[in-house]
Order: sequence, then C-alpha cells, then structure tokens
Amino acid sequence: MDELKYPIGKWSWPTEPLTDAERRAAIRAIAETPHNVRAAVKGLSEKQLDTPYRPGGWTVRQVVHHLPDSHLNAYTRFKLALTEDNPVIKPYDESAWAELADSKGPQVSESLALLEALHARWVFLLERMQPSDFQRPLRHPDHDRKLNLDMMLAMYAWHGKHHTAHITRLREREKF
Repeated sequence: MDELKYPIGKWSWPTEPLTDAERRAAIRAIAETPHNVRAAVKGLSEKQLDTPYRPGGWTVRQVVHHLPDSHLNAYTRFKLALTEDNPVIKPYDESAWAELADSKGPQVSESLALLEALHARWVFLLERMQPSDFQRPLRHPDHDRKLNLDMMLAMYAWHGKHHTAHITRLREREKF
C-alpha cells in the first residue's frame, strides 16, 4: 500500500540548504509539473478520471484539481515569506477541499489551465529570487520545525512529481 500511496517515496525535509544545482533542479521540476500532469491525463475518459489512484484514495480528477489548490497556497506562502518577517502560514484541510464540488465535478482542463498559469508566474518569481531569499523563514503551525523557502521549494518540487506518479502508475496498472 505504501507504494501506491507514495509512488516516488515519502517526503523528507532537507536538513541542509539546497545547493544552487539542487535549487535549479527543483525550479525545473516545478516548471515541468503542468506539462507532466497534462500528459499523464491525456486521453483519459470521464470514467477513468473518476478512478481512485489507490483504494481509499482520491480519484484522478481530484488529484488534478488538488494540484492548483495546493500550489496556489504554496505560491502565496512564498510571497508571504518574501514580504513579511517569519510569517505564520495558514494550513488548510486538503481532504475537505478534495470533497468540494469544484474538486469532484468540473473538467480537468480548467485546473490544468490554472496550474499552467500559476506555475508560469511562480517560476518567473523563483528564477529571480536571490540565494539568500530561499533562506527566508516561515512558520507552519502544524510543523514543529524551522522552515524556509529552500525547504518549501524542495517539498513542492516533490509534490508535483508525487501526484503525477499517482496518475501514471494507475495508468500502468490499469492499462489506461
């Protein structure tokens, strides 16, 4: 079950600042996420989009809608950390969001377009940040650790790959 839940492995926080090469790779991963997700769902039927990627998991449709929800929060968190001193970021209940009508019903093309536009803006910002900007702190009330934008960058690079793999592995297993 862990392989279905974490197809690329569980997330672990970096313990050291990212190197310039690691940072560039993470930004590239974020830039590629919309294309990779679009490719992962290409040609899927409505029925296939409504297939859970694992028993008890979200449907492919919910995963696609979750990504812009999550990454809009990430983008906002980056902007808060860049403009405020050690801001406390607002958590949200992603499972509850995934049950809302806009996560279960609309066409995935809407969320794919939103993800593409969002990532274009986010990558534009990320590519213009200075190395010191990635050390800017922020606090998440649910995590008992010091966080900075390097850590958030690494996490969201992983996050896009993680959910894309949910879809691609399901397609492989089910021969979609």
